[in-house]
Amino acid sequence: MTTTLPVPVPVRDPAPGPQPEASALAEISQETLALTRRLFVQLQRRPSTLVAGVLQPLIWLVLFGALFAKAPEGLLPGGISYGRFLGAGVIVFTAFSAALNAGLPVMFDREFGFLNRLLVAPLRSRSSIVFASVLYITSLSLVQSLAIMGTAALLGYGWPGGAGLLLVLVTLLLLVFAVTALSLGLAFALPGHIELIAVIFVANLPLLFASTALAPLSFMPAWLGWLAALNPLTFAIEPIRAAYAGQVSLTAVVLEAPYGQLSSATCLGVLAVLAAGLFLLIRPLLDRKLT
Repeated sequence: MTTTLPVPVPVRDPAPGPQPEASALAEISQETLALTRRLFVQLQRRPSTLVAGVLQPLIWLVLFGALFAKAPEGLLPGGISYGRFLGAGVIVFTAFSAALNAGLPVMFDREFGFLNRLLVAPLRSRSSIVFASVLYITSLSLVQSLAIMGTAALLGYGWPGGAGLLLVLVTLLLLVFAVTALSLGLAFALPGHIELIAVIFVANLPLLFASTALAPLSFMPAWLGWLAALNPLTFAIEPIRAAYAGQVSLTAVVLEAPYGQLSSATCLGVLAVLAAGLFLLIRPLLDRKLT
């Protein structure tokens, strides 16, 4: 009797599964995109938010430019027209205003219970809530700012070149990141939307007027000059104003502050540190409010 031995079946190594880090990143990206898409759907249903965000600074640009159109030559530094001087301030104010309202959707989600629904959902990371708000507000701010820049160019207030446009976009991104982080922190810390709206109304125009958006430091009294030189809006306005003047070197002095001379690189560094610090403060507030 012949015994047939079983033929050994080769054992294959199991296919390598997805790396934990890659899987986590993919899940966070998916969550962020889904939450961002929801915010854009809300904007699509209420387009007046975008329209109003563009119209208000446009009105400021046209009216203030016309108001000081016949200002004496040489009144402003460099002998530029007031419209060109004002353009950088309006661009920054547009991005600032949009970013300052970033916390309102999150606050309304808190009050209507949607945030609690996110809690019971198997989110990979709560940071996706923050990332979604940042992506949404950044996109909105850039669209509004580019609309203002295009209108300013049509009015004859100039257009930055390739390197200048890159400097403008980087500056706006840093400012939007910082102010969005601040607004989200307020949304997690304040009790309701009434208090958040009150803070926005109180902070909006004073920060604008206490900056170099409407007038140079040389026009201001000493105390206001110090406030303007410490205002984050000024650190964004001056590099953009220099970019419009064709001065794109990061080492060039763009601000003669009471405490010293500041270059574009210094202004951008201040904005970057401010944005990073505020984002680091968001996570503890998020954990405290959502637990």
